[in-house]
Amino acid sequence: MIASRIRGMHATILEVAPARSVRVAASVLWAGVALQCSGAVAAPVAAKTCPGTAAPVLERFIDADCSACWSDAGTPMPRAGQWLLDWIVPNAHGDDAPLAPAAPPEAADRARRAMGAAPPPERTTVWHSTARDGPALRLRVRAGPAWNGYIAVEVDGAGRVPKGATAWVALVEHVEAGTDGASVPRQVVRALAGPYEPAEWHRGKPWNRLQAMGWPETAQPVRLRARAWIEQPGGRIVAMAGERCD
Repeated sequence: MIASRIRGMHATILEVAPARSVRVAASVLWAGVALQCSGAVAAPVAAKTCPGTAAPVLERFIDADCSACWSDAGTPMPRAGQWLLDWIVPNAHGDDAPLAPAAPPEAADRARRAMGAAPPPERTTVWHSTARDGPALRLRVRAGPAWNGYIAVEVDGAGRVPKGATAWVALVEHVEAGTDGASVPRQVVRALAGPYEPAEWHRGKPWNRLQAMGWPETAQPVRLRARAWIEQPGGRIVAMAGERCD
């Protein structure tokens, strides 16, 4: 009964003023999760272990015109214990590009931060963020179920971050090899929120972010996974966490 009332509130809550909508919507989504979890507990399901917070990150960038890049069986693969992000970068052809439906505008910004330029149109470009030296940063991600076009993502972190660093939250779509024309497994970034710079960072205190994440109509919610990372100036990712890695 209570859970039903909370679900019914979503349409109204998601229409509040933009300054409040993300936080309020995420809070209500988490409230629904808590109520749903208060009943019988399902048997645990074994999940693939995610890489460590300080593990290296492999990012693969392809231009939205490069259909051959998407289906290339020779695409560089991550090593064991390495994070993966796939970015499809929009270009001047806009919606007419073959891969445009999976090309978020933020992908171009990430390419510039990491590599200083957009990827070439004819091949996959890779970028490596190596493991971080020094004291480890703690990062944890939790995500609720997809509901009414949104997924609530909660990020907890601790540790002193590099000066000028920013935090980011993303939904990535897990695409198996042999699916949707992909010859290799992919973790495609479909939605991105950030940058954030929690006030607690400057005091070296633990911090928390609750974010309601929407996804494009072309994504399949069942394949979406939450990710969060800390990025230092110059584009290097120094910490990453995910809520599941299957």
